[in-house]
Parts: sequence; structure tokens; C-alpha cells
Amino acid sequence: MILTMGNELRGDDGLGPCIAQKLSPLIGDSPSTVVIDGGAVPENFTGAIRKEKPSHILIIDAVDMGELPGHIRIIKTEEIANYNISTHAMPLSFLIKYMQSDMDVEVVILGLQPGKMEIGSKISKEVKKSIDNIINFFKSNYLVN
Repeated sequence: MILTMGNELRGDDGLGPCIAQKLSPLIGDSPSTVVIDGGAVPENFTGAIRKEKPSHILIIDAVDMGELPGHIRIIKTEEIANYNISTHAMPLSFLIKYMQSDMDVEVVILGLQPGKMEIGSKISKEVKKSIDNIINFFKSNYLVN
């Protein structure tokens, strides 16, 4: 399962929904992979996540890592407290603990360094390039045409 997060009204924070919109048509009705756009309130989707019974969840979100905009990093769940991940109502660490409390699921976080996150701003060109790189990675490595 791929779970994206973010607020489309806040510039680079909208990278998650943007990735979900681009990946969903590529994956289609794949029985092995589901894309859920959790938006700004991913905790509202825990029922849908449980229903799918995923073995793995890749969470994609804007994460302030102190890097240049567009930087991509895999973040271990135990490292979440070291980063600023939050335009969300519930801390990501709580969401992950909640999901793992009643599901046997491996969670991986793919963080992208945002630049501008002001209300009304658009996704920056640096983050758009990283989004394209992620989509191309999935096309090349996981998606069968």
C-alpha cells in the first residue's frame, strides 16, 4: 500500500496528493498495490487501510529534514521524532503505532524536503522534479504496462 499525505493548499505540502493522483492511474486495479491519498487527515483512512490488510505501507509525505527542497530520504519509523513532519492533526508516529497495534504491517516513510508551504503557494519546481523522479522509479521498477 502507498499512503500519501499532505495539504494541496499549502504548496510543497501538497506533494503527497500530487503523487497519489499520478500513481493511481498507473497502478489501476492492481490486486497487489493500493494507493490511498490521506490528504491532511490520514487518520480518517485507517478503516480503509485495515480493510486492505496490507503487509507493507509506504508513507509519502513532506518532511523537514533541513535539506534543500526536493531532497528525498527513507526515514525509519524510529527516527520520526528527529524530523518535523507536521501539518497533520495527528502526529505521524501516533498514526503508525495505531496501525501497527492491530495489523502485522511493515511501515516505511519516504520523506521529501519541502520548500514553500504557505497557504496558496504552488508546488516548487524542485519538489516537482522529485515527484517526477518517484513516479519514474515506480514506472521502471514496479509497474507492468
